[in-house]
Amino acid sequence: MRTLEPGQVIPEWSLPMTPTTIVSTAIATRDWQDVHHDRDVAQAAGSKDIFMNILTTNGLVEKFVADWVGHDCELKGIAIRLGAPAHPYDTLTFSGRVADVSDGIATLDIVGRVSLGDHVTGTVKVAV
Repeated sequence: MRTLEPGQVIPEWSLPMTPTTIVSTAIATRDWQDVHHDRDVAQAAGSKDIFMNILTTNGLVEKFVADWVGHDCELKGIAIRLGAPAHPYDTLTFSGRVADVSDGIATLDIVGRVSLGDHVTGTVKVAV
């Protein structure tokens, strides 16, 4: 596992948002909400297209952190807030930094951006 210190920057990671990625991850997380797989329904609800679900976003935040910290890290908590939707044919780019390390816990500030703005913001706590 990586040694964590306040101020460390986590290298960016980008993921192209394809229709297949959005639909398959919604299905994989057992989210049958039609706005994640049916463009007509999503548009009727006011969206430009289908969009990624929160369970997938949460999993991608975890992947982003574990890929950098180390897959043997012990996650102590993830707190995220959704913003702009992640639509097909966009790119979701994650960035982050170590905000604090105290009492054996590192707090990482994480942002995932798409062309419309911040898709997800939040913190991840890991044991150090």
